[in-house]
Amino acid sequence: MRLGVLDVGSNTVHLLVMDAHPGARPLPAYSHKAELRLAELLDSDGAITDAGVDQLIGTIAEALRVAEDKGTEDVLPFATSAVREAVNGEAVLARVEQETGVRLTVLSGEDESRLTFLAVRRWFGWSAGTLLVLDIGGGSLEVGYGMDEYPDAAVSLPLGAGRLTSAWLPGDLSSADDVRRLRKHVRAEIARTVPEFARLGRPDHAVGTSKTFKQLARIAGAARSADGPYAQRRLRRAALDEWVPRLAAMTAQQRAALPGVSVGRARQLLAGALVADAAMDLFGVDELEICPWALREGVILRKLDLMANDGGPAAALSRWRE
Repeated sequence: MRLGVLDVGSNTVHLLVMDAHPGARPLPAYSHKAELRLAELLDSDGAITDAGVDQLIGTIAEALRVAEDKGTEDVLPFATSAVREAVNGEAVLARVEQETGVRLTVLSGEDESRLTFLAVRRWFGWSAGTLLVLDIGGGSLEVGYGMDEYPDAAVSLPLGAGRLTSAWLPGDLSSADDVRRLRKHVRAEIARTVPEFARLGRPDHAVGTSKTFKQLARIAGAARSADGPYAQRRLRRAALDEWVPRLAAMTAQQRAALPGVSVGRARQLLAGALVADAAMDLFGVDELEICPWALREGVILRKLDLMANDGGPAAALSRWRE
């Protein structure tokens, strides 16, 4: 069957269409995304503005048209930290449903971490052993650790690249003081969670997912996207140490000229690099392998599991939305 995952994130609204069947690897069929930057469409009280909600509704409506054109049987719509943490989140959800018919499932930070971990586990398999999974999104950092399909420990921290850029790095070229203050803040936030993971022992395999890690790996010399999802990509902390000060000295335009860095994400790359560097350092990781699967694939895999256990897509979709 052809399924769509509609991800309303802090940076983008992303529709991923996949051909998926229980017991088989989901295959991407089409990707449609629009850069909305919900995390930046907030008023002084932390509410998504009316203009922001209008843009969100229009973007979702367009994604639904694309999903229909591509022949999807079901669309699994969800929202992450930008909607979850907006003070008017419930009102936004109600208006989206009223005007588009889409009832967004709001994932908790722990849900994000668990579903991302599931995707990574399925990608690498049981032979990868105990996994440590790091995922830097626009609004939050998710960390998961475990040896099974779902993590034994999972946390979500408000350390997304978009959120931190808006709050801590004003302007096009960040001052050394701003970078230093953000670095201190990020490391203090992550350090509070380290003991929870340290008591579980060292992982066998450390993994990074998300656009931020992919871009950092690419500028550090990893394979291009054009080389396909099966090309092995790694990010070494030693390389990241060299790139952080270089990124801090660049404007967004200069970062956008780097290999693999999109214009829309260029401004956020420094904050993402500071989070990646801090997480790798504090969790004792010298090297990460980049996984092409993340949260959206985890959502698809969860639905397929529900279908396999229940025997039909209708009940699975109903349980997903509960």
